[in-house]
Amino acid sequence: MNSIWLAVIGMTVFAIGYRFYSKWVAEKIYRLDPNYVTPAHKFKDGVDFVPTNKKVLWGHHFTSIAGAAPIVGPAIAVYWGWLPAFLWVILGTVFAAGVHDFGTLVLSVRNKGQSVGTITNRLIGKRAKMLFLFIILVLVLMVNAVFAWVISNLFVKFPASVLPVFIQIPLAIWIGYAVYKRKASMLVPSLIALAVMYGTAVLASRVPALQIDLVSYFGGAENNVLFGLNGVAMAFFIWIIVLMVYCYIASTLPVWKLLQPRDYINSHQLVVGLLILYLGLVFLQPKVTAPATNAAASDVSWFPLLFITIACGAISGFHGLVSSGTSSKQLDKETDARFVGYLGAVGEGVLALIAIIAVVTFFSTQGEFLSTYSSFAAASSGGLGVFIQGAAQLATGVWIPADIASTIVSVIVVSFAATTLDTSVRLMRYIIAEIGSEYNLKPLTKTHVATTIAVASSAALVLLPKGPNGFGSGGYLLWPLFGTSNQLLAGISLLLISIWLKRQGRNYLVTFIPMVFVFFMTVWAMIQQVVFQWSGYGSSDANMLLFILGGMILIFVFWIIVEAFSAFNKDHTPTLTQDM
Repeated sequence: MNSIWLAVIGMTVFAIGYRFYSKWVAEKIYRLDPNYVTPAHKFKDGVDFVPTNKKVLWGHHFTSIAGAAPIVGPAIAVYWGWLPAFLWVILGTVFAAGVHDFGTLVLSVRNKGQSVGTITNRLIGKRAKMLFLFIILVLVLMVNAVFAWVISNLFVKFPASVLPVFIQIPLAIWIGYAVYKRKASMLVPSLIALAVMYGTAVLASRVPALQIDLVSYFGGAENNVLFGLNGVAMAFFIWIIVLMVYCYIASTLPVWKLLQPRDYINSHQLVVGLLILYLGLVFLQPKVTAPATNAAASDVSWFPLLFITIACGAISGFHGLVSSGTSSKQLDKETDARFVGYLGAVGEGVLALIAIIAVVTFFSTQGEFLSTYSSFAAASSGGLGVFIQGAAQLATGVWIPADIASTIVSVIVVSFAATTLDTSVRLMRYIIAEIGSEYNLKPLTKTHVATTIAVASSAALVLLPKGPNGFGSGGYLLWPLFGTSNQLLAGISLLLISIWLKRQGRNYLVTFIPMVFVFFMTVWAMIQQVVFQWSGYGSSDANMLLFILGGMILIFVFWIIVEAFSAFNKDHTPTLTQDM
């Protein structure tokens, strides 16, 4: 089968979804008001509440939600064949992710820019709010650990990507000052910054002296460096520490100084990267060598695990945290919410789609695919590497050498993952401060205290657990729980939007139907994992870290669902005010 048809079908569905479905949702369901004064204007402080051009905000929003997850999830899920993954990405994006991301943004804007956790208190009750905040806290902690693990591993495996990634930081700070102090345009400086980054990537690919290869600096992979750590483990440890220091600084700076300009650069990275990959696809027109459905995938059932393996790229609860945590505080006009929220989800679907295509066209034969994807464990550990190789292969279609393409692709993946990482740390700071305020623990409300707790706990979670990958296995071990927790969070957010719509006297089925689907699949998958896998009750060895965290989250989710449906069924007179 020619892979171009996957791209054509997927892009057509995305275009129709944005052009018609999101427009109908905006006008008839969410009823956006162009005259509504958004929190960015009401509470403008120059730090978190900053009215922002919708294209710049889309860049921040999209790169914050993208990360590595819409690549990693699909790259793993094609283990069951390309067809289930393809259908879930295109349909999930249009009917689930779009209304979820769009809806949480609108709901937050109508509630003073508050997070979905805080809004839970108003819609359901204080007890549900605290349960939800705990789930969110655990999720963002896992996001921090997983993405720090991914970035550090990519820095170790692709040392040529390090310098281009770090050059972006001073460039973004320069752009931030140029735009907000001198009122300059952000477009041209961002394109210059992108050219500098990619020029550095090309040079680093060909000049070993520009590759920050810590493993070789430490004498090689097998050399014992310090504390019993070999060269690879020591390099991994150093990168984790560097990332945590960066996150501390980035998450406490005003958003205009680093967050927005860097994300705007990354939005151009996305456009350039996707343009390269899709043009390469058009010119090469590679054949799909992976099976549509993999009959050999008998160790793990795709139903329901596919729907938690592909989270970002179809629907993700973390997107709601970004929508209600940072993006809602920067929305200039309420009518911009459709462009930022729904189109952001579509952008993520486009990225997930090319991730599927890159993987399923990489192998010369179906036998090679089945050999590499011999088990779900093999798919989980090797999926990201296969994507980078497959994407580099597509890039050769526009005459980019494979080694340079690999560096550029890894730079894009790391840039997105780093964006998600420091946004997640900022969100974790908000949540810790909110819990401190709720329980009158004043030190937790302080920015630097909350950020220190967020950074230290994230570093500990990724470094301390022992696992099959040796030192620093935390991110690898947490990936299965990240998927389930993420989707449960999406379900709860859809439930909140549904309650809000019902109380406004509007058609809530737009969010209620995908909510039921997401809850059904995710709770089923999580029960299988917690009860029959992580507990040690079945054939798998017990994993107490995942069993305890997963069990607590599952209990709290059931508790929230009971309280939420009780609130859902209560009669409420629709408010006539703009808020709520």
